[in-house]
Amino acid sequence: MSVVDQSPDLSNRAQLDELRQNCQGVLPLDAIWDGWMVDILSNHPSQLHKLVEQNGSPLNIIAARPLTRNLHELVDVAAERGLWFQPFLARKANKCLAFVEAANEVSAGIDVASEPECQQTLDLGVMGDNIICTAAVKSSSLIQLGIRHGVTIAVDNIDELKQITRIATSLDTPVNVAIRISGFRHAGAKLHSRFGFDVDEITEVTKTLSLLTSSDMLRVRGIHFHLDGYCSEQRVSAIQQCLPIVDYMRTHGHDIKFLDIGGGLPMSYLEDQSQWKQFWSTHREAMLGHHPPITYRNHGLGFARVGDQIYGERNTYPYHQSPTRATWFAKVLDAQSGDGNSIASALRDRSLQLRCEPGRSSLDGCGMTVARVEYTKQHHSGDWYIGLAMNRTQCRTGSDDFLVDPILIPQSVLPRDAKPPTANQQSIDGYLVGAYCTESELIQLRKLRFPDGIQSGDLVVFANTAGYFMHFLESRSHQFPLAKNFVYQSSPLTPFQPDAIDALC
Repeated sequence: MSVVDQSPDLSNRAQLDELRQNCQGVLPLDAIWDGWMVDILSNHPSQLHKLVEQNGSPLNIIAARPLTRNLHELVDVAAERGLWFQPFLARKANKCLAFVEAANEVSAGIDVASEPECQQTLDLGVMGDNIICTAAVKSSSLIQLGIRHGVTIAVDNIDELKQITRIATSLDTPVNVAIRISGFRHAGAKLHSRFGFDVDEITEVTKTLSLLTSSDMLRVRGIHFHLDGYCSEQRVSAIQQCLPIVDYMRTHGHDIKFLDIGGGLPMSYLEDQSQWKQFWSTHREAMLGHHPPITYRNHGLGFARVGDQIYGERNTYPYHQSPTRATWFAKVLDAQSGDGNSIASALRDRSLQLRCEPGRSSLDGCGMTVARVEYTKQHHSGDWYIGLAMNRTQCRTGSDDFLVDPILIPQSVLPRDAKPPTANQQSIDGYLVGAYCTESELIQLRKLRFPDGIQSGDLVVFANTAGYFMHFLESRSHQFPLAKNFVYQSSPLTPFQPDAIDALC
């Protein structure tokens, strides 16, 4: 595997500092920008303007090489502990086919969550035994597709088990399944999940499996779980409770080959932990009326003021956190398994393959989203609204906001004859608003500062959006077209190539 350095080198650092001068939050949250992103924004801004002019706004630019680096980190951690290990890229995190090809080239598997994801992955030459289907709801056609191509299917409930067995029998083709488990106990409480078989019911599940596997059409090959959040200690508890299940099911005739711990490997979007802490401290003061608002209309981001108290909890991703990816993974593997050995030792002793399904953290540094400014206007409150040719679903997940400072690429990089008349360039504070016809249509809820102003035709670039932000919630409401996706390839002649997914969607 080739490795791509995520951190800018010293020359890129100077370029990045210069890029940030055009736009920051009124309380800055400086993003981590991968080196290839800084190179484009600093050295090829006119090409970026041209790309938007030709293909519309917004558009997504991805690079597949950083995926290799991220997967390599995990593989190294496992190899250092002598583990049989395979990471699986969670396709739901990003639809671009370049990532499937890159993952396949380094022998990573693919986690698919729908029939189109599965078919596209197969069409790219990924073998069925390197695919796991984790779809929350599995149609009969998806199950048939998976069985015909040897895809492992993660099973959520008894009805699925029975349907999979019926279809496998009708096709006279055995199917490999993984049993998804939930309801683990951690710190004296049961971890909630709507997915999977409850860990306390595994004895009854095993009895049902024994009946269904008697024909040898259903082959139980793995134990699978996925936990919400990013707590390493919860993963340790879940693994500790899964290992006896592996032993129990093996004694009942099931040839369990792997344990899949799902996704939720953490990453950080921000460079500076102190900025992250300062933002939340100041936000609290603003909600209490002790500081000017730093979010749109003092939006709580999960918190609410009642009298002189603040209640609730943060409803955003933890944009700065530690440990992340490799260090976090090592912490899990080095924890105690419950029998006096480390989890890594317990897996080795059982000759059990470990799998995981990172989405966001595998795509760290792999993409950015670019949008064109269409207008600026000053509200009677004094704040400015900056209208972007995009909508909030094109840079959003299920949480309240994308708490990362964008970069502004002004038209001043264009040739003089390509620029419209220059607007007033005074310093302004304001909010990025989007194209949906609702009062709540903000691209970011945080107030941003533009020291040299901002005007129609400028570009706003959002960092590190490949993992979930580009595609997970993207909508065609108002019949707006979906954003086009381009792969950056470091070629001086054709640096941006359309990703093949746009011809399919």
